[in-house]
Parts: sequence; C-alpha cells; structure tokens
Amino acid sequence: MSIVIQLDVMLALRKVKSKDLAAAIGITEANLSLLKQGKVKGLRLATLDAICEYLNCQPADLLIHVPASE
Repeated sequence: MSIVIQLDVMLALRKVKSKDLAAAIGITEANLSLLKQGKVKGLRLATLDAICEYLNCQPADLLIHVPASE
C-alpha cells in the first residue's frame, strides 16, 4: 500500500508557484519540494490544513491511495 501526494497537480491546476505556497504556509521551499516528490514519511495535519486552505481544495485532492500490486 502506498499514498501518492499529488501536490504538483493541484499547484498546476490552481496556477500557483511552489515558492508562493511555501511562503504562504510557512515552510521552506526545500521541504515543500520533498513533499511534492513524496519523499516524506509524515505530514502534519496543520500543514495539510494550511495547504488545503491556500489552494482551496480537500485533502482527497492531494492524497491518493494506491493499493500494492499482488
């Protein structure tokens, strides 16, 4: 099982630059880049809330569950 973060898709749909989102929610561009690449093991709910608030979206717009292949 795996969770895929589709933040880059939502940024493109909303025409928002990564640096603008990072500044608005108070994280570094480097940490936002790691999040976009799915290279994080955890995500604070406060950060997810801030992203959703800024992008006017739901967590389900950003997080996709991909079942493990059998």
